[in-house]
Amino acid sequence: MRHLEDNLWELPSIWSWASMGDVADIIGGGTPPTNDSNNFGDYVPWITPADLSRHKGKTILFGSRSISKQGLDNSGARLLPKGTVLFSSRAPIGYVVIAAQPLTTNQGFKSFLPKQGISSDFVYYWLTSAKRFADELASGTTFLELSGAKAALMPIPVAPIAEQTRIVAKLEELLSDLDAGVEELKAAQKKLAQYRQSLLKAAVEGALTAEWRKHNQPEETGEQLLQRILKERRARWEAKQLAKCKEQGKTPPKDWQAKYPEPVQPDDSNLPDLPEGWVWSSLGQCFHIAVGATPSRKNPNYWDGSVPWVSSGEVRFSRITHTRERISEQGLNNSSTHVNPIGSVLLGMIGEGKTRGQVAILDIEAANNQNCAAIWVSETDIPSEYVYYWLWSRYEETRRGSSGNNQPALNKSIVENIPLPLPPLIELITIVEMIGASITQIEYQEVSTAYSLKQSSAQRKNILKAAFSGQLVPQDPDDEPASVLLERIRAEREQAKSVVKRQGRRNEK
Repeated sequence: MRHLEDNLWELPSIWSWASMGDVADIIGGGTPPTNDSNNFGDYVPWITPADLSRHKGKTILFGSRSISKQGLDNSGARLLPKGTVLFSSRAPIGYVVIAAQPLTTNQGFKSFLPKQGISSDFVYYWLTSAKRFADELASGTTFLELSGAKAALMPIPVAPIAEQTRIVAKLEELLSDLDAGVEELKAAQKKLAQYRQSLLKAAVEGALTAEWRKHNQPEETGEQLLQRILKERRARWEAKQLAKCKEQGKTPPKDWQAKYPEPVQPDDSNLPDLPEGWVWSSLGQCFHIAVGATPSRKNPNYWDGSVPWVSSGEVRFSRITHTRERISEQGLNNSSTHVNPIGSVLLGMIGEGKTRGQVAILDIEAANNQNCAAIWVSETDIPSEYVYYWLWSRYEETRRGSSGNNQPALNKSIVENIPLPLPPLIELITIVEMIGASITQIEYQEVSTAYSLKQSSAQRKNILKAAFSGQLVPQDPDDEPASVLLERIRAEREQAKSVVKRQGRRNEK
């Protein structure tokens, strides 16, 4: 333990530092051969680290699987008595739980069976705060693993037997109240997320502005807004074609206007009815959709330039005011990415985890990679926030609309066909204003809740720190010192070794 001494702290005079090997037997686990189904059954519970990733509470009765007597006999798994403290020693290190009945574990644990005079609960709470010691002792290349020998070296501050009981009782009291508060905060987080989704859904379906419509008669309907957008899109295309011909010194070819690519029209056969004055459109019908690209990273001249460049990992239900990377004009010109105008809405198309389907608004001109689509909303009168809120409201539906087996993904065609409810412009602006005010309040409450959770985590650490430095409960001078307890445990261990040696000699005779 010499290399760990710098991380230890001063203890009360009747406490003592020891190693886990001094106060507990360290027991590994095992997995029976999985190609024989007879190794598994209902004989004895068998715990894996994966079981603890979903487990709540200090004790455990069962895992997701059990092994048979044959499986127990044909593996390194050992039957652990009730009260054994299970500690995951790899993938990941640091899950802790107490066996509530006899059970076994796989090889992902180093379990501690406390000696008489060492409380299982005391060891449990210590190990929940001692992961840093385990990490320091662990080794491995693919992933860190704590061996049995190294687990035995983990330090533990040992209190007198009676004080261990008092500490555990106080921890149960304080942490129970703290955990109840954390659960309430997590429930509040969930409710805020649900409320936001309900708000967005009500807004884009017209329920949020139902009362507004009773008192307002927009001059332009959603259908008329759509036709105006379509007319403006065609005019921009025609102007671009004429400019291209002029630049090349050519006369526009005969019937050149007939080559205009008509925007994607929505399939509204399975879409719900909209309020009067609204109309179904699609993203591809209303807006230009630009899929970006990544300039070659083999050419350093393409990077670290003046053009902001957005990766799909930066698209996170937010506004983008800066980017992690920039590309050069040379990189821009030698790839198929584009500089998107301010106000474009970015939609993640590919990505691990929850990236796919998330959206962001560009508050700067920026290019983007091939894993996200840029929706050029700013070419119209429609506020970018409306498209942003609409895509946020249908996040899960957009993810389900992905294609591909190995890695589900969206593509330009799928994005263009995403439907878009289009109300009159004045109502649309009203929706954005109403949502914006509510979203701001929700975000404020989310920040406040997250801060409270962070404080709770810090408070938990402080409580445990106080407990294992002798500051949580008062010392009793009449308590037997921990040094006496540890000496008794050592003596009992030596006596047990002597008994085993004598039995071995008799067997040899």
